[in-house]
Amino acid sequence: MAQLGRRYECPVCNTIVLCTKAGDGTLSCCGQEMPVQQPRKLPSSD
Repeated sequence: MAQLGRRYECPVCNTIVLCTKAGDGTLSCCGQEMPVQQPRKLPSSD
């Protein structure tokens, strides 16, 4: 199920998709399912 506000990244071509409307099913690209992109750590402001 595609989750609203989540980013999905293709492991083959590195295409990134932002989900703007939640729905049933899965996102796929290059013949493979696109996993949810993990959040990046922000640099320290110290």
